[in-house]
Parts: sequence; structure tokens; C-alpha cells
Amino acid sequence: MSDSPSTTPPAAGSAPGVPLSPAAPGEAKADNRISRYGWHAIILMSSAQMMSLLDRQILSILANDIRNDLGIGDAEMGLLYGTVFALFYALFSLPLGRLVDGWTRTKLLAICLAGWSFFAGLAAFAQGFTLLAISRLGVGVGEAATQPAANSILFDSLPKSRRGLAMGGLGVGLALGLGLSMALGGIAAEWWDLRYADGGAPLGFRGWQFAFIVAALPGFPLAWLIYKLREPERGAMDGIATKKDPAPFRASAGVLGAVTPGTNWMNLWRRDAGARQWAINLIGLAVILGFCALMVNLTSTYSPRPALDFGAVSLSPHVLQWGVFGFGAFVVLNLFQNFRLTDKPTFNVVLNPSLLMIMVLGGLQTAINYGVMFASPQILIRQFGLSMADVGLQFGLLSALLATIGALVAGPLADWLHARMGAKGMIILVILSLGISPFFGIWTYSAETLTEFYVRYTIYSLILTLWLPPTYTLLLGLALPRMRGIIFSTYLVIMTLLGQGLGPYFVGIISDQNGGDLAQALITLNLVCPFIVVLLLIVLSRYKKDEAGMLDRARRGGEEV
Repeated sequence: MSDSPSTTPPAAGSAPGVPLSPAAPGEAKADNRISRYGWHAIILMSSAQMMSLLDRQILSILANDIRNDLGIGDAEMGLLYGTVFALFYALFSLPLGRLVDGWTRTKLLAICLAGWSFFAGLAAFAQGFTLLAISRLGVGVGEAATQPAANSILFDSLPKSRRGLAMGGLGVGLALGLGLSMALGGIAAEWWDLRYADGGAPLGFRGWQFAFIVAALPGFPLAWLIYKLREPERGAMDGIATKKDPAPFRASAGVLGAVTPGTNWMNLWRRDAGARQWAINLIGLAVILGFCALMVNLTSTYSPRPALDFGAVSLSPHVLQWGVFGFGAFVVLNLFQNFRLTDKPTFNVVLNPSLLMIMVLGGLQTAINYGVMFASPQILIRQFGLSMADVGLQFGLLSALLATIGALVAGPLADWLHARMGAKGMIILVILSLGISPFFGIWTYSAETLTEFYVRYTIYSLILTLWLPPTYTLLLGLALPRMRGIIFSTYLVIMTLLGQGLGPYFVGIISDQNGGDLAQALITLNLVCPFIVVLLLIVLSRYKKDEAGMLDRARRGGEEV
């Protein structure tokens, strides 16, 4: 069988780098080598992650110019960067995650990549908040398939003992996308503005608009390469045979209908849900609405903001923020109810205590990470007087280098610790990373000179980058092969709501309230860190038990394993 990424799919029962028979898991585990196909998969999946972060993160380096041109504040930029993106990313990650579990993952990822690249470029034509919001909406929908598809492909392309390396490879892609978003965005925008300083720019574009076009273009050839990548056999690396899904698109549409507010009630009615399920849904909705109304009142009092105009409609940014959050929270409730009614094995597996706690702590830590990457470029511009190009070259490339080093260390280190200590070793690595990083974060954003900032940020970033590869490995280690897409999508919803949905927003409103001090806003955000460490200590005490009980949980729900 050729290892070329453009060959035809393997015959049934075969997969690159594993025995033909899925009934021989011992033989698959004994071979720890990564095949040529496996390396192709790592490179292309990491490249997809890179493009995802590039198109998502570029808004942070361009935010200052966008604010000045379009007349919007930090809170509104936080909405664009976090909340608007988060809503559609979270909602569509669920049906797309279900499609990952049933359809050709390589084709799905390629189509989504081309789609979000188009919408990323659409931001270049924005003349106000509305088209920027539409652009972020489209990027969010397209990117929703990236991590579920990439993780699922890699878990079926590499031996179990090398999955930490695979997650490290994805971390490298994220790091490069992060760095390129700043370097490419800053350099492209400044070059364009200097070239057309006297006017006459094509289409009347400003530098930030040109940067969006430059960032979007590489996604299209990459989408073609991924489309041609051979689909690996699902479950073969784990020695678990996985039946072909007879109707993946229908199942995906069913998930979308089941979780979307409004149509979810049709799903409950069609599934003959009992009075208890209806009560859970309606009482849960009332609690969510009450919480969001309370938060609108509190945040509006804390940081008053002018209304946003959407044509003939004006809306408070705080109402939009908490409306989106409430929408997402109701989606999560609907998702768990749909698992209960339609896929009891997945329902049982996703309620694994360790799995749920990893999802929550990942979301809280992501709030800090997105806050850091949203605010840091603007701090360097406002506080230290750097230009966009300077920030792109200095901070962007430094961030990419540090995150790459961290991912390359964390992935193999997670595999090494797992081989000697089991999952406990990986959890200890995450505890060390997230337990001490807040102190270095506070130290970093208290810097008074640019040199101090970069020295401190280097240490902070290296420590902070160690948590992600082992966390993803731990998370997916608690899911059966056929469930990895939808369970990772469930994590993405929770992570996005808590992380990208709240992190940049809170940094923005704290900054607006304190006179634009983004550094102090980031320091304040670290107040969630003690809770993260407590969750990790609980996971440390029970992960082994929860991992051992995963198959029993699935079987109790009717899974034939």
C-alpha cells in the first residue's frame, strides 16, 4: 500500500501502520513506529491548525487600527474576537463533530477550511461592525470542524504510545498560526499603509483590510491537499472495530436540530421525552435566562457601553454578550439531553467525572490564554509604543517560537511520563504548568520596560505551553474511537463558552472601566487559577479509576464493544 497522501482510501479492514485485523490490538500496540502516512497526517493536520489560529487570531494585531477606523471600543472588539466567534464555533462544532464520527474526515476538514478562508477574507470589505461580525460568524462555523477532525484523524493514524507527539504536533501548528497571525498581520498592514500613505489604494483598502486578504489566501491550496489525503481506518490503532455509519449527514442534522434553541423542543416531542426531561429543559432554560439577566445588569453597571447599531436595530454589547452566552449554555443542556435520548453509551461516557472536570478546567484556562493573546499586542502598542509591524516581528515570532518549543517538549514529555507513570504523570505535568504559571503571568504584566516584558513573557510562555498536549491526550483517552469527534466537540463548546466567550470580553470591560489598562485586566483574570488547580487535584485522584471504567460505562448504555 502506498503511503502517499494522495492515494485512494484503503480497503476495508486495512489502515496505514497497523495490522489488517482489528482483532489483534496487542500487535498494533507493540509497533511504536510512525508510518510515512502518519507523518503526512501530522504535517497536514498541524497546518490546518496553523491556518485556524492565523485566521482567528489576526484580529488581535489589527484591533487598534480597526477600532480607530470603525469607532468601536475594547468591549466591542472583545465581542468580535471572542463572543460572536464563540457562538457559532460552539454551536456548529457539535453537528460537525458528529459528522467527523461518521463521514470522511479528510473531505470534511478540507471543505470547512476552504469555507472559513473565504469568510476570513470577507472581513477586508467591512465598513462597520456588522460585516466584521458576519466574517467572524463564518470563520467560527468553518473552524468548528478543525480540532475534532484533526484529533480523530491523528488518533487513527498513530500508535497509542505516540499520541502525545501527535498532540504536540498540533500544538506546533497552533503556535505557528499564532505567531504568523501577528507577524503577517502587522507587517502586511503596515507595508500597505506606507505604500499608499498618499492615497490611491486599490479598492480603497486600509492596511488592516489588506492583511485579512493575505491571511485568507493560503487556506485554499491547503484545503486541496487535505482533500486528497487518504482517510485512515477508524479504531484500528486501538484494536476496536468500528461499524460504518449508514447516515452520517442525517445524524449530524439531527444533532443540530436537537441542540439549537427552539428546534430542540421538536426533538423532545419527536423522541417522546417524558415529563422529567421537559421539566429539566424548561427549568434549566429559566435558570440560564435569570443568570444572564443578572450578568447584563452587573456588567452594564460596572462598564457602561454605547449601543451597537445593526441597521435599524440597536443593542447593548452586554445584552449581546450574555445573550450569546445563554444561547451556548442552553445548547450544552440540549446536547446532554439529546445524548440521553438518542445515544445512551455516549451519554454515559461523557458524564465521566474526570472527563467533565477536564472540560471545565480547560475552558477556564483558555479564558486566560485568549485574554493574553487578545490583549498583549495592544499592550505593546499602547504602553510601549511599538508599531504593528514591530509587534508582529517581535511578539508574534517570539510567541510562535516559544509555543513551538513548548509543544515539542510537552508532547514527547507527556509520552515519556505516560510510559513510566501512566496518566498520573501527564496530570502532574498539567498541574505544574497551570499551578505556577499565574505567578509568572502577574510578574510579566507588571513589567515597566519592554526588555523586562519580553524576558518575563519568555519564561511565562514556556511554562504555560506545557499544559495543552497532555490535556488533550487525557481528554481523548476517556472516549471510545467512534465518540471522539462528538466528545471533543462537547469539550470545544464548554471551552469556547468559558474561554473565548468570556476571557476577551472580561479583559475588555475591565480595561474600558479602568481607563484602558489591559495589563491590570489580565492580572485580574488570573483569579480563576486556584479553582483550576483544585479541579486538577481531583482529576489526579480519580483519573485511573474513571479511565478503567470507560468501557463499562459504554456497555451499560448498550454499546457493543
